[in-house]
Amino acid sequence: MRPKVTMIAWNQNDNYVVTAVNNHLLKVWNSCTGQLLHDLVGHADEVFVLETHPFDSRIMLSAGHDGNIFIWDITKGTKTKHYFNMIEGQGHGAVFDCKFSPDGQHFACTDSHGHLLIFGFGCSRPYEKIPDQMFFHTDYRPLIRDSNNYVLDEQTQQAPHLMPPPFLVDVDGNPHPTKYQRLVPGRENCADEHLIPQLGYVATSDGEVVEQVIGQQTVDQDEQGLEPSILDGMIRQLQLQQDQRTGADQESALSGPQSGEGTPRRG
Repeated sequence: MRPKVTMIAWNQNDNYVVTAVNNHLLKVWNSCTGQLLHDLVGHADEVFVLETHPFDSRIMLSAGHDGNIFIWDITKGTKTKHYFNMIEGQGHGAVFDCKFSPDGQHFACTDSHGHLLIFGFGCSRPYEKIPDQMFFHTDYRPLIRDSNNYVLDEQTQQAPHLMPPPFLVDVDGNPHPTKYQRLVPGRENCADEHLIPQLGYVATSDGEVVEQVIGQQTVDQDEQGLEPSILDGMIRQLQLQQDQRTGADQESALSGPQSGEGTPRRG
């Protein structure tokens, strides 16, 4: 196998350079002389995460698709801590990204199964105030491209970054209570009635009809008999425009020559 470098990282004081190679080895180099100092052995698959400690120049973190997370002392070429991301009933989860906290006391990782792993000192009580499953309701909404090849949300025909702040839901698409909806940037100061999502029934690609968050519904809108959501209003307007275009095309086709005489013309 031809060796290929998959990731490069400098340590905190720039004295060392660590490279990850596709033969699963990590190599520590002297950044001034280019001399190879250590081969770090432990990973069983390719490594795409190398993170240096924010202030300790000896420490480097590595993680890869094998589910292993290592804390290395690169000055000695030894591993100080190891964690294997095993998920019960599903095998290991590949680790896609890791970041240290600014104080260097914690680090967080994300894996291929959508989990956020937080490592550090102390207890996990500060993190128990949030639910175990948190997704944005727009995470798996289908996207399309317009005539300029820009990405649009299929349901609203809007660019994703121009859409209203999404709602937080669990893995089944059920919305979380309003106190959790305030955690979404842009909804911190919303009134409670603006944090109640509107549920609707949407057909999946398999033909199955499931309940899903589709927009925002407020008490005031219900009482006044207005559109239940801005998104629904836009969808109805787009559908109306499409129906009008279809009707115009049909009328133009019917207004063509009706007699059988002569050669029929093509539109």
